[in-house]
Amino acid sequence: MRDTIRLVGVRARGNHGVFEHERADGQDFVVDVAVEVDATAAADSDDLAETVHYGVLAEQVVAEIERDPVDLIETLAERIAAAVLTHRAALATEVTVHKPQAPIPVPFTDVSVTIRRERTSDADGTEEEE
Repeated sequence: MRDTIRLVGVRARGNHGVFEHERADGQDFVVDVAVEVDATAAADSDDLAETVHYGVLAEQVVAEIERDPVDLIETLAERIAAAVLTHRAALATEVTVHKPQAPIPVPFTDVSVTIRRERTSDADGTEEEE
């Protein structure tokens, strides 16, 4: 069974982008994260250790936005997805990174990229990110 934990609109300032002014001045990034889990054990036990602690996850998302700059929001999304999949209960994730202040010379509301990553099991039964 797959259930979903969602964080919507996590906002932090980062210095990502290909232009010098983006790196120097920074801008706000907004991230939405959906984490697929099997919530059955957590619901039965009422034990936070059986699920993904969304407060911790939100702090990890902010840390990824605030850390060393990258050129592309695709790279930022990939870093965030990798952080999500460090949680034992996370089976898969969908990460959307919004760049509402992107340097585009025409009127727009938002620019975003969405990626989906999931945990897979290899031949010896250990899990790895796909």
